[in-house]
Order: sequence, then C-alpha cells, then structure tokens
Amino acid sequence: MPPRTTIRKEEWERRLREVQVTKDDLNRLIMDYLVIEGYKSAAEEFSDEANVPPPVDFESIESRMVIREALQRGDIEEAISRMNDLNPEILDTNPALYFHLQQQKLIEHIRHGRITEALKFAQDELAPRGEESPEFLAELERTMALLAFDSSSSAPPAISELLSPAQRMKTAGEVNAAILESLSQGKEVKLVQLLKLLCWSEGMLAERADFPKIDLQEGLVATGRKEAIATEDSIMRE
Repeated sequence: MPPRTTIRKEEWERRLREVQVTKDDLNRLIMDYLVIEGYKSAAEEFSDEANVPPPVDFESIESRMVIREALQRGDIEEAISRMNDLNPEILDTNPALYFHLQQQKLIEHIRHGRITEALKFAQDELAPRGEESPEFLAELERTMALLAFDSSSSAPPAISELLSPAQRMKTAGEVNAAILESLSQGKEVKLVQLLKLLCWSEGMLAERADFPKIDLQEGLVATGRKEAIATEDSIMRE
C-alpha cells in the first residue's frame, strides 16, 4: 500500500478557498430548498429579490402543503381527494403509494378505536392488494397486529411506531416526493444530496489520507473546534 498522505489544516483551508461557487449557484440551491420543503411565501419573496426563476408554479407548492397538512393530521380522504384534483395519474401509476395511503387510513381507524370499520376496511381494501404483493401483505399484517395490544405502549416498537407522528410524516414524505416527480422536479433537496456526497467523498479520502474532517452535526471543523467557536462568536458580535 502507498504511504498515507497528511493534509495540514492550512493547506486544506487553502484548497477550500480555491473552490469557486457562484452566487447564482447558491441562489438556486436556496430556491430548490424552499420549493421542495414547501415554503411558498419565502420562495416567492426570494424569487423577486434574487431574480431567481422558480422551477415550478408557486400554486403547486401550496397544493402540496395542503395535502401534507391533511396527512399530518390523519385526514387521508382529504389528501387523496386533493391529490386526484392535482393529478389523478399520481395514484393510478403508483400502486405502492396508494397502498401506503390506504394503510395509513387503516392506522387512523385503529388509532381512534374504530375497530369494526378497521376490520371491514382491511378486508375490503387492503387484503386483496396484500394477496398481490408479499411486501404489502407483510405491512398489512404488521398494521393489524396493533389490534392485539391494549395500548401502543405495550406493543413492540416495530408495531407501536405505526401510531407515532413519524409514521404520518413518512407517508406525507412519500406523497410529497411523488407529486414533485410528477412535476419533473427533484424529490430530494439538493443540499441534502450535497451533504451525502460530502460524506461519501470524506470516506473515500480517509482511506488514503489524514485531513481535517467536518463535523456535520456541529457544523465545525473537528480539528479546530475551539478556533471555530471563537470565530463564530466574533461574527455574531459583528
């Protein structure tokens, strides 16, 4: 194996400063974040102030957010209705997404103690789909397992998590991604993609060299934590 290379902090920072990132590139990243995360008003203001054309119609952002809010409060029928108004082909061409919405509806029945409705809904709507797909069947069985416990606290984590707010958020995230895809828009914020690329690149470089690594959780350079904190304090005072 070739000897490991050591890149000193000063050299590393010099190389970083040589990387050219234009203001237009940064503005497009910001606009991408605002659009995908659904900040309509902020995206409109930023578009005007920075002269950045939006990648989608602003009204579509509001539609996505109304659908997401419906899912986050457990109103699945409202979300499905608005999705069909926006673009009926989204659910027609995505059976997995439609199943997950129906699964979420079943979860809401169980959450509110509507056991009779839950059993009938599972039998009429979800069981036929479970017969078509082993994956759907496993998810249906996991959801129906909620009925075997008196409360979510007594259920195993893999079962009780279905009643958590995170489950609603997960379903809402799938729906949001599908709508964005139907609009020919990226499903993931580009800043997130860049962070993933950064982590991968650091991992590859770490196999060959020692260098100052970025602590993503803290947003600081791990090898110069105290200095970074002092710099941040100085900036804040200004």
